[in-house]
Amino acid sequence: QVRLVESGGGLVQPGGSLRLSCAASGSIFRILAMGWYRQAPGKQRELVAAIASGGSANYADSVKARFTISRDNARNMVYLQMNSLKPEDTAVYYCNANVVRTGWSTGYNYWGQGTQVTVAS
Repeated sequence: QVRLVESGGGLVQPGGSLRLSCAASGSIFRILAMGWYRQAPGKQRELVAAIASGGSANYADSVKARFTISRDNARNMVYLQMNSLKPEDTAVYYCNANVVRTGWSTGYNYWGQGTQVTVAS
């Protein structure tokens, strides 16, 4: 089994910052890509940022220059530093990881339970 647990969400004023963390645990051999998605009420889940095992990252246009994704391969963790937050960033943020389990040769996608981020004054 593989489990992803997010933390760090909350309520913040416009212009503020939050840092999300996601810890992966379980029978992990290797983690390939990791990423953050978000889903606002009434909208589809969308990719916010993703990072490969080697560190290359890509971002949604709406968050470029404001959000930074990073990962700690030794600890099986991924982070999302969110600066200059806007009300439109309000959503449930989900961690995603493509994990090769111990004894397996193929990676599968796993999701966290989500953490709420609310940007409001």
